[in-house]
Amino acid sequence: MAAIQAKHNQATRFIHSFKDIIMSKLLHIDSSILGGNSVSRQLTAQIVASWRASHPATEVSYLDLAVDTPSHLSAEPLGFRLPAGSADLSDAQKRENAHSEALVSQFLAADVVVVGAPLYNFAVPTQLKAWIDRIAQVGRTFTYTDKGPVGLAGGKTVIIASARGGVYSTSDAGNAMEHQESYLKTVFGFFGVTDVRFVRAEGLAMGEAAKVAALTAAQVDITAQTQTAANQAQAALAA
Repeated sequence: MAAIQAKHNQATRFIHSFKDIIMSKLLHIDSSILGGNSVSRQLTAQIVASWRASHPATEVSYLDLAVDTPSHLSAEPLGFRLPAGSADLSDAQKRENAHSEALVSQFLAADVVVVGAPLYNFAVPTQLKAWIDRIAQVGRTFTYTDKGPVGLAGGKTVIIASARGGVYSTSDAGNAMEHQESYLKTVFGFFGVTDVRFVRAEGLAMGEAAKVAALTAAQVDITAQTQTAANQAQAALAA
C-alpha cells in the first residue's frame, strides 16, 4: 500500500506540474480609473511579470474594466438569467447575453486570475463589481443544492492586487470598514475558488515614506505569491 500511495503522490505532483508548465492560462484584470497613476495597475503588471518569470509557458489575456466596462445590472443585462433561446429576449438582452457569456467563459478558461482592486469609498470600483455581477451565473460559476450553494469555478488561483490610501489591516476598526478584500475573498470563495492570494499596498496616501514602505512590502508579497504554483494547496491535499 505504501508503494502504491507513493506512486499516486508522484503521479499527482507530475500532473499539477505538467499543467503549470504546459497549459497555464492567466487572466490579467485592471479596474482602476487612474491610468498611469494607478498603484493597483503597477502591482498587477509586476505580479503578471513575476508569474511569467516563474511559469514561463503561461498564456496571458488582458481585460481593462475601466476601458471595457460591462453595463451595470438592469433589465437588459439580466437577460443571461433567461434561457438563451427564449422568445422573450429583446435585441438588447441578446447583446448583453453575448457579452456576459464572453466574460464568464474567459474567467472559467483561466487557471490564474490577477485582479487589480483599489479601495474606493471602502469597497471595490463599480467597474469591478459590474464584472463580478456578469460572471456570477447560476450553473456556470455556482449552483444551489438542497444543502446550499456550491461553487463551480474551483481549481483556480486568484491573486488580488489591493491598493489603499489608508491602513485598514492592522485594527479591528479598519477591518470592519473595508469591503474590498473581504468582499473579493467571499465572492471568489462562493464561486468555489479556495486559493485566493493578496498583494497589499496600503497607507499610500499617508506620506511619501509610508508609500515607499507599502510598495516595498508589496514587492516581497509579489515574490512570495508568484513562486508557488497555481492551486498548490489543493495539489498538496490531493497528494
